[in-house]
Amino acid sequence: MKKKWMGRSRSCIPARAAARRRKSGKYMRCALWAAGLLFVFVCYQNMSETGQTPAMGQIWAYLKEEAAVGSWKNCMMVMVAEGQEDDAPSAANYLLGKLEQFYPICGFCATLSDYDTQVESDLGAGLLAENTQGQESNGEQAASGKEGEGQQEEGTGGENQAGAKGTQKDGQQETTGDAGGGQQEGAGAKGDGQQESAGAQEGGGGNKGKEDKESGEDGQAGVAPAGKTVEISREKLNDFDYLVQNFYQVDRTTTVDGSQLNAEALLGKSMKLTQGNDNVQILIYHTHSQEGYQDSVPGDTSTGVVGVAEYLAKLLRENYGFHVLHHTGEYDVEDRDNAYSYAGPALEQILAENPTIEVVIDLHRDGVADTTHLVSEVNGKQTAQIMFFNGLSRTTANGDIPYLANPYLEDNLAFSLQMKLAAEEYYPGFARRNYLKGYRYNLHYCPKSLLVEVGAQTNTLEEAMNAMEPLAELLHKVLAP
Repeated sequence: MKKKWMGRSRSCIPARAAARRRKSGKYMRCALWAAGLLFVFVCYQNMSETGQTPAMGQIWAYLKEEAAVGSWKNCMMVMVAEGQEDDAPSAANYLLGKLEQFYPICGFCATLSDYDTQVESDLGAGLLAENTQGQESNGEQAASGKEGEGQQEEGTGGENQAGAKGTQKDGQQETTGDAGGGQQEGAGAKGDGQQESAGAQEGGGGNKGKEDKESGEDGQAGVAPAGKTVEISREKLNDFDYLVQNFYQVDRTTTVDGSQLNAEALLGKSMKLTQGNDNVQILIYHTHSQEGYQDSVPGDTSTGVVGVAEYLAKLLRENYGFHVLHHTGEYDVEDRDNAYSYAGPALEQILAENPTIEVVIDLHRDGVADTTHLVSEVNGKQTAQIMFFNGLSRTTANGDIPYLANPYLEDNLAFSLQMKLAAEEYYPGFARRNYLKGYRYNLHYCPKSLLVEVGAQTNTLEEAMNAMEPLAELLHKVLAP
């Protein structure tokens, strides 16, 4: 009896345990499936809330990526096999060759030479070819005396101004100039109440040279220019992109748009002088009077920008009859960084004492790399290139600068653009692109304010002096009534 029971129990125990195990495994699999479904549901829910690609989309993208990588590996193997058949080039040369095939820009970059400072102006050959017919007609008119606007005025001091038509060396330098050597204008300069006097007396046109020539008082007459070298299309200038690319260089510290650089509006503003030459019409001064040239004598300002400006003043007086005041005050001797703040009060006083002043010119010298030579050829002379400089009272980082507001910004831009346009039409290559930067540079004291960079430290004094002759003529063309 006992043995029979024990035998039964031994055979039943394993069967029951196996059944229990099968049952528990089934429950576990069901639980795992449920957990997996719940996990997938939660993942889909999170992805739908975050706007990401569903899991299946990610899996499909992964599979496509793997297929693409596999194909690329196969292609690489074929390309390597092909490369080994040809003269077996080095791995580096082989990869560079394949890159040039897939991306031709690599091969193009490899052919570029070092940067040449005498690069051709953006306005060069295309405009010359386009306006050949206009040049010929202008030349004939000037030769026969029919073009009165371009006539050179007689000098009262017995010294003739060089002729206007000059061949320019191909290669206008485009460099990033800085009127203040990187100095920010101080916020203390004030311009209120310094506008030109609208009620001052009107004179006889502000051109004494023309009167002298007509009356025959002087024995010498200036050489008449042969007219424009090129005629730049005004329609092209109305294209903002064309205007900026060919006439301006915008510093990274500021921004500008078509509302400010509207060529039609800027060229439509009259820059003609409204008062006679009985009183001061033009003021020339220097925020940085200590700037010199390659062969300037240290400590002798007459061999730097001050001496260059004195020659400009002489040309404007004697050849064109303007009444010019050349102020030689020094504001950068002890503290160059604050020169604009120091020059501001003196400028206010001069304008208050001479309310007939209509034009204010701040004459500088640019600073460039020692390997850069800003030179062109005008009338057979090696001539330093010039650049007109404007401050927009706006920075890229902070926008408009309220404490550096300039009520005459549009007039400043109009003056510099008209000067640049005249330079390109009469002396292509002489003027670099107008430079726009973020501050104000004391241009807010007068509507017709002009900051001019004459050459750089790598130019000679003679080259800078030579630049004053075409600059004086351009000022006459823009300002003379």
